[in-house]
Amino acid sequence: MTKDQLRAIYKTKRVSISETEKLKLDDLLLIQFQSFDFTEIRNLFAYWPIEEHSEPNVELMARYLRFMLPEIQIAYPQTNSSDFSMQAILTNEDTEFKTNNWGITEPIGNVAIPNGQLDLIFIPLLAFDQNGYRVGFGKGYYDRYLVDCKPEAIKMGFSYFEPVSQITDTNQFDVPLNYCITPQHIYEF
Repeated sequence: MTKDQLRAIYKTKRVSISETEKLKLDDLLLIQFQSFDFTEIRNLFAYWPIEEHSEPNVELMARYLRFMLPEIQIAYPQTNSSDFSMQAILTNEDTEFKTNNWGITEPIGNVAIPNGQLDLIFIPLLAFDQNGYRVGFGKGYYDRYLVDCKPEAIKMGFSYFEPVSQITDTNQFDVPLNYCITPQHIYEF
């Protein structure tokens, strides 16, 4: 299926999950996530889940890492809609966030972590395939951003659903994931 077809299907599938089921699925994602060895992770690029899109609560994973690795630096995206770029803004417990016009919660700040220093990057997605390619919301922010990240940076997605066999319209600009975690499995690509 194409990205547009998958985007339509998985937007509907995600918002049909009840709040009770979503809490259960988020807990299962966290349990899968906890099986990784993160001792070498120094810099995490996370994101706030958009509630109206029923995104997996990756903030659970960021909090887990903050607890397990007290020295970790955590950044969140700050987007620029004029050129579809973003930067990783360093945060701490005092950082204030605001929600932009697209529902993306961004840090208020200007201290960015360079792309080349990120060790682990949480990447939002609607669906993914067995080759590690993903369907996002269609603006290309992450694919543009990931090009300049170090090759060994871990690109990780989270999905309530298992992969589709193939996204038929991937192109040379699509950056695949290294891992995608579902409530039942960890996929490595």
